Amino acid sequence: MDAPRTLKKRADFLRVRATGRRWAATGLVLQMRARDDDGPLRVGYTVSKKVGNAVERNRVRRRLRAAVRESLGPRAGRDYVVIGRRAALSRPWEALVGDLKAAADRVERR
Repeated sequence: MDAPRTLKKRADFLRVRATGRRWAATGLVLQMRARDDDGPLRVGYTVSKKVGNAVERNRVRRRLRAAVRESLGPRAGRDYVVIGRRAALSRPWEALVGDLKAAADRVERR
């Protein structure tokens, strides 16, 4: 799968947050918004300063980006926001990808 497009504008993040569809898993929180179009999957990433210094936050962001590429298939017309938590640093790779898949499935069903 190609890398999904990235949400960059604050207004896009707020629109996803306003829908109320979210699911927390170990190491991440996933929020989802269904758009009215059939455009490509868009994903935004955010990691709070509570997680650690810049190196740790960037490592969490990189791991989450790779997990999204691996686990989220072609889901047209969707916006996701992935909020990284500190546990994503030490979570085994297979478990992190599984958590993301499970969260995506749960948030789609809601």
